Formats: sequence, structure tokens, C-alpha cells
Amino acid sequence: MSVITPTELARQLQSDTPPYLLDVRHPGEHEFVALPNSKLIPLPDLGERVDEIKDWMDRDVVVYCHHGIRSADAIGFLRAMGFRRLANLSGGIDRWSEEVQPEMPRY
Repeated sequence: MSVITPTELARQLQSDTPPYLLDVRHPGEHEFVALPNSKLIPLPDLGERVDEIKDWMDRDVVVYCHHGIRSADAIGFLRAMGFRRLANLSGGIDRWSEEVQPEMPRY
């Protein structure tokens, strides 16, 4: 599985072709803190909502959650659905808040 660090992702988000961001946490977690321009599809809903991101199949997509466990599960599912350009945010949004945006709330 491809993994990306928060620092690498921050750099990529500044590029002309930033990756798409998929948040697989629960809605309450997303409302509390989220990466800008991320799409929320909670992991339990991914199977029935995968059509919402079908046009992402040939794009770079970074999947994230709180610590990186749910996002790893999501990546396994998405790979089985034909997605190939996927990366897991190492340490999830928790590590992002430590390394990139320390002003972000943590939980």
C-alpha cells in the first residue's frame, strides 16, 4: 500500500494538480476537524456510495481517517473496485495536526 506523510501531502496540496482527499471517518469527526476540500464518505457507507467518487478512479487520491487504520481498510476496498492511485495518510489527521497544522483541534 502506498503511504504519504503529512509533510509530503502538504507539499502536494500546494501543487497545480493536488490529490483528491477522501475522509472515511464519521460525520461528527469530520465536523470537528477535517482537511480542506476533502470528501466525507464514512467507511461503513463506502460500498453504497463509491459511485460518488467513480470519476476519481484515474486521479491521485489520499485517503485519511483519525490514525490511518480505517483509511487502510478503505484503500483495500477501493483497490478491489479498480482504483489504483491511492495513498494512505500516515498517522491520519492526528499526525497532520502534529506536523503540519498544530493549531488544529485534536481528539
